Amino acid sequence: MLKRMAFQILERNFEASELVLASIEGQGQAIGDLLESFLKEISKVKISRVTVSVNKSNPAAGEVLLNPVPKIKAGVPVILVDDVLNSGRTLVYAMQPLLRLGVSMVQLAVLVDRSYKSFPVSANFIGTSLSTTLQEHVHVEYKRSKFSVHIE
Repeated sequence: MLKRMAFQILERNFEASELVLASIEGQGQAIGDLLESFLKEISKVKISRVTVSVNKSNPAAGEVLLNPVPKIKAGVPVILVDDVLNSGRTLVYAMQPLLRLGVSMVQLAVLVDRSYKSFPVSANFIGTSLSTTLQEHVHVEYKRSKFSVHIE
């Protein structure tokens, strides 16, 4: 799935000589690591990395931080990477510091899209979409270079 997503990212940004992968801290970082390795395997595009620290359970509580704070050139696509897109709340807050930097484009890559949006957020690159109930929780686990998705 991630290799296919890497191809989609390149196809959508075929004129870009550089991409910024901004991964949400935690599982988003592991997904970003693998996306970066696939992008480097299939392309010579320059990849910059940023970690976005946000409180996933309550994004409004506390500051959203970028590490390192990137210097993004005009026109460079920023790909915001996370494991699961559910309500969209985490990703809305995660975009705020990127927007304050004046980025011209933010695209979203998620491994799992659940389609229960409370905010107007949709992913550009999706590994898989799951139909679940509102009461179910989707958990992505990364062990020994493999992802597994659990519904609880």
